Amino acid sequence: MTKTKRTLVGVGAAATLGAHFALASKVHGVSVVALFGATGGTGRRVLTRLVAAGHGVRVLVRDPARLPAVDGAVVVVGDVLDPAAVGETVAGSQTVISVVGQVKGSPPTLQTDGTRLIVEAMHRHGVSRLITLSGGGLRAEQDRPQLPDRIIRGLLRLLAGHVLADAEGHLTVLQGSGLDWTVVRGPRLTDDPGLGRYRVGWVGVDASTKIARDDLADFIVTQLDDQRFIRRMPFVSH
Repeated sequence: MTKTKRTLVGVGAAATLGAHFALASKVHGVSVVALFGATGGTGRRVLTRLVAAGHGVRVLVRDPARLPAVDGAVVVVGDVLDPAAVGETVAGSQTVISVVGQVKGSPPTLQTDGTRLIVEAMHRHGVSRLITLSGGGLRAEQDRPQLPDRIIRGLLRLLAGHVLADAEGHLTVLQGSGLDWTVVRGPRLTDDPGLGRYRVGWVGVDASTKIARDDLADFIVTQLDDQRFIRRMPFVSH
């Protein structure tokens, strides 16, 4: 395996590295993406695709050892609930991707509070494009949920109500942010090999009940250049 080349920075270096990336983007046309949640199952795939596509990437992680082997990522060690670390990560980027989600032991409002700090940092650093990840339990006006969809959402609210409430809270933050946001929604995520294709629709409309993380990550990366879903919540499935 190729040894991972990373630049590790501590909180406080944002001004220097942020200026470096901003200058590089102007002079060399480099696209820099700030990525949150890069050590998760989907986040790892998003990271490798961003690097493979030639993007500069700044990631915020608590444990750099959990990152996949990639070359050139700038790694900020910290937490998404730390305003200084979040600002450090956003500095010098043109786009932000957040695939932060609830895991066992997470604070009940992790996604909401983390999104709020990301939005505040984006305003400070003049970044307008934000892509986040959520599940199909989060409803969009274009959805036409069928009976199975309603049953699944009811079970989610019953068995993991705090997860759905947190997703709804993060959407409220986005809707009041004034940013060019997109919430990518997916059904049950699998670690099966990607099919290299997917359907983009709405809950109950041209949608299925699962998607491979590989294919979901592919779609998330397409949103760096796709303007069709700004302030919308497409549902991506097989």
